[in-house]
Amino acid sequence: MTAEELASRVGEAMFAGDRASRDTMGMTLVGCAPGRAVMRMTVDDRHLNGHRICHGGFIFTLADSTFAFACNSRNQATVAAGCSIEFLRPAQLGDVLTCEGVEQLLQGRHGVYDMKVTNQRGEVVAMFRGKSAQIAGHVLPEA
Repeated sequence: MTAEELASRVGEAMFAGDRASRDTMGMTLVGCAPGRAVMRMTVDDRHLNGHRICHGGFIFTLADSTFAFACNSRNQATVAAGCSIEFLRPAQLGDVLTCEGVEQLLQGRHGVYDMKVTNQRGEVVAMFRGKSAQIAGHVLPEA
């Protein structure tokens, strides 16, 4: 199996069990490749705060979920060790948010990943940086 096929299968397996991202948040997994992931979410009423814009916690969760798929894409169980986010523009009701996550560094057990959240017009809504730590185990059983 190629690295691309493995990453795709890891993504599918993780998403199948990820009720929080899928059911609670309404996200979709667009794709997963080695060190990369893309997820999407349409802002609906459940995502709005008192200002009638998307609550920052939901934007954060979209980025954090994308981070999880990107850093687990090589089938090594991996968790977040830290992260930060910059909110750059509000997301509105009906906006389609896409988060693209890209591995910047993988060194030993630790990695650094950048997530960019954009709306359907390509405007950057938020930037997220996550640090990962590998733990024992795998997403899919080793062959």
